[in-house]
Amino acid sequence: MSLNKPVTRRTVLGGAAAALALSVAPRSVLGADYPSRPVTVVVPWGAGGGTDATGRMIAALLEKRLGGSFNVVNRTGGSGVVGHSAIANAAPDGYTIGLVTVEITMMHHIGLTELTAADYTPLGLMNADSPGITVSSDSPYGDVESLAKAIAESEPGTFKASGTGQGGIWHLALIGWLLSMDLAPDHVTWVPSEGSAPAMQDLIAGGIDLVTVSLAETKAMVDAGRAKNLALMADARAASHPDVPTVKEAGGQFSLSTWRGICGPKDMDPVAAEAISTALAEIAQDPEFVEFMNSRGFGITYLDPAAQAAMMSTTDAIMSDALTAAGLASS
Repeated sequence: MSLNKPVTRRTVLGGAAAALALSVAPRSVLGADYPSRPVTVVVPWGAGGGTDATGRMIAALLEKRLGGSFNVVNRTGGSGVVGHSAIANAAPDGYTIGLVTVEITMMHHIGLTELTAADYTPLGLMNADSPGITVSSDSPYGDVESLAKAIAESEPGTFKASGTGQGGIWHLALIGWLLSMDLAPDHVTWVPSEGSAPAMQDLIAGGIDLVTVSLAETKAMVDAGRAKNLALMADARAASHPDVPTVKEAGGQFSLSTWRGICGPKDMDPVAAEAISTALAEIAQDPEFVEFMNSRGFGITYLDPAAQAAMMSTTDAIMSDALTAAGLASS
């Protein structure tokens, strides 16, 4: 079972080559007066998680290219609604932008908000990743096969998992995996959290049995010997984690991808939008950005604004089908 065939990593990367080759106008010609004051970069998820780390690196590199200050503000709550609303409802003058995540194609389907991807000005997709299945280092399960077998043979609600809010992308990853094993979507109890960092803390503390977040978001705990990655929900192993097998290698039939992109409010000032989108195209190839992403296991996937808009629209349709199948879509 795969929920991401139209927007797989391969598909996204295939459309990125031409975008990465675009010519970049010098700042003296393009957006020379922008920014003239500090820019707020809203991150809808908690400090310490993968989205926060990515947002802070992008903000720092935007400062280098455009001058001025790009200040990250974490606006958490409502399973991502608070932060995404702060971006969409800001003045479209270019002085509030944010890191929009795949949840924007999901939240309105489950009745959390009326916001959709159409409420933003896409400025550039920067990242795409697949979720892993991670347990604590003292878990009795040393591979995904044994964990899957134990879950399948358990009474509903015996196992607990986390990684994001109710109905978030990492929750959907768990549901998709369970459905692929012919289990009910709530066979494993989901414990909502405001991001991967608190979920990992809960895992280490013994409050939950597994997390389904990106491998990058488990890296600190895995490197410290406090957690172990059992599998990746992708079509192929990650270059950053060649030792982590895919779910499909273990006989499963599920894969999924998530993404992060920079957006502004709808109808954003075109001069500011062009300045930022041009800078983002450069940042996607910047050795500092590449090193940062690779060192943390984040997948670099760039799409220009037009391709990003098309991808978000396609993802919205996919998520509608997936959430309906899981019984999470609002009526």
